[in-house]
Order: sequence, then C-alpha cells, then structure tokens
Amino acid sequence: MIAIVDYGVGNLRSVEKALQAVGARAFLTSDPGLIREAERVVLPGVGAFGECARRLRESRLDQLVLDAAERNKPVIGLCVGLQLMFDEGHEFGVHAGLGLMRGRVIRFPQSAPRVPQIGWNQIERVKKCGLLEGLQEGSYFYFVHSYYVEAENAEDVLAVTDYGLEYPSICARGSVCGVQFHPEKSQENGLRLLANFAGLAAPPASHGQAAST
Repeated sequence: MIAIVDYGVGNLRSVEKALQAVGARAFLTSDPGLIREAERVVLPGVGAFGECARRLRESRLDQLVLDAAERNKPVIGLCVGLQLMFDEGHEFGVHAGLGLMRGRVIRFPQSAPRVPQIGWNQIERVKKCGLLEGLQEGSYFYFVHSYYVEAENAEDVLAVTDYGLEYPSICARGSVCGVQFHPEKSQENGLRLLANFAGLAAPPASHGQAAST
C-alpha cells in the first residue's frame, strides 16, 4: 500500500494513475492514519519550494514524512518533493526544508541553456541505484524546474544530469530517496522507476531487490 501525500499542491492524480498503472495499490490522501499505515510514501511537489514547504507544514503532514523516514519506511520525493528533503530552498527567499539530507536548493545560473529546464534529459548513474534497475544507462526522463539541489554529501547522490552544469537528479539516504524529474510524465522509463520503488519490478537475481536504494 502506497500513500501519495496530498498537501494541496498541484494536480497529483497523474502520480496516482501512474503507480496504479504498474500494479501498485496507491492512493492520494491527506489522512494521517492512512499515511502512517502505508508501507511506502510518495512526497510529490509542483511549484515553488517555499509554497510547497509552507503547505506541507500547515497541513501538519511534514511530521508524517519525517516519522516514516525515522521508521525506515521507503519514501520517495518527486521533483519539488526531492528538493523538500534537503535543508533549505532559495526560491523567493530562504525557506526551511525537511532536513532529511544535507544541502540547499538554488537557481540555475544564467549560463544554463534555458531557465526553466523543460523537457527530456538524460541521467547518468554514479552509484548503484535500485530505482534504475532494468533501465539503460543514459535513460531519458521528463524535467520541469528552475532550481536544483546542491547536495552537501556526495554519498547521497545516486545519479546526475547535465544542463550546462552537472547536478544531482537522484538522491538517497537510508530509506529516503528522491528524483528531480517527473516519472509520471516519463513514459516507460518513469513507469519502470515507479515499479522499482513499489517493489513490483523483478530485476535479475544477481542485482538484489528492485526497490533497494
């Protein structure tokens, strides 16, 4: 059972439908009891870091995400959901994140090809990543963002993407992970990644468990 945390930001039905499409028992909810009972948790995010952080705190669902991480429950952040896992975001001011990983979220420099980055881009695996089991190196995913994670600890970075500079596009620490792109908009590659997170895709036996990060 997978809970998609609904804290009032964006249209999250596409995330729910994508997980259900790979056979996951996933549901969109703001019910604290259901989120606590879920085996896995998805933290989506659409829009500005500060607004997402504010709504997550005001809904009091931030503590449920922190509790899930403390209990070693698998948690994945999508797009701004990944960014919220870090210490702070520098979008329209400085805003506190969840602090599950060390680092900050900053804007692409003017030297970037175009800001925001909108469209398909590749990821390069830098560490073994169960989320990417069954996916080819250099796989494409769909990105929409103007800010990126500057991770303090290199060991938290599992994959990177080049957009005028190399930045983390998949990060993880313990049972918590996050991706900068939108897997629900990334067609077959995104569905495979979500299936891996849900523990539904079976990789070759030599690679271990699909949902391991």
